[in-house]
Amino acid sequence: MTCVAPRQARLCLDYNNTHLSAEHDTQPRGGRCLEGSHVLTLILAESSIERVPPELAKHRSVVSHARRKKREPGSLILDRSYHHSAIRAAEARESSKDFLKRGRPDIAFHVLLQALGSPLNLEGLLRTYVHTLDDNVIDVDPRVKLPRNYDRFIGLLEQLYEEKSVPPGDEPLLSIRKRTLPNLVSETGAAPVIAFSTLGELTSVEKACLPIAKASAPAALIGGFAHSHFSRSTTQLASHIFSIDREPLDAWVVAARIIYEYERGIHLPERRLRAANSRT
Repeated sequence: MTCVAPRQARLCLDYNNTHLSAEHDTQPRGGRCLEGSHVLTLILAESSIERVPPELAKHRSVVSHARRKKREPGSLILDRSYHHSAIRAAEARESSKDFLKRGRPDIAFHVLLQALGSPLNLEGLLRTYVHTLDDNVIDVDPRVKLPRNYDRFIGLLEQLYEEKSVPPGDEPLLSIRKRTLPNLVSETGAAPVIAFSTLGELTSVEKACLPIAKASAPAALIGGFAHSHFSRSTTQLASHIFSIDREPLDAWVVAARIIYEYERGIHLPERRLRAANSRT
């Protein structure tokens, strides 16, 4: 996989039309890819990101929220923070048990902030994808700097679902497309694929990250949902499944630990310090 030297990019909110645009700075965020280093692919799998489905669009909590945002109900991103009563009503119906995994876009928000701000990403050694429960894939340019405000992030997702890329044009920083998780993994050419789940083999994060630190094109799968477990089709993609704590951990905590242990495994902290000292 070819490394791309990172370049600072920023998504900014245009208060006149509530859209987001990209601004690029000429100053790099980090150094060039370190010679001899490999790229880690991080996939947030089965993530709780989707538009409000038709069966919830007429619920009063959704309609009220849409009215406040001056949007159509079906164009909103499903979010338990605002649509909790609608989701609970759906969960109570026997035919809608799958809602247990849905309505938590905040998980992707926190994971992306952790991943994109990491030294690994600043060195151009991390590729991040968000796979959703309904088989969409969000391609994340490593140069993007996401808004730190959660409501702005939701506004960004709403724009992304409408326009399919942000900013629109030939070089989007975020884009969304229909793609199954197996197809995405095949497309990246990643191997081995290590999944992290509470149902996996209990081990330390150091030992769990050994296979990916030694590999040339590894991938780590983390669940982008709050409850339940990976589907069988997802676990079948993994060569190993690990659990790194005796209790469930938030996805962004798992992501931060994996990224740091991978950085340690390829000696990135020492190499960055040496590079900094050589410039002084």
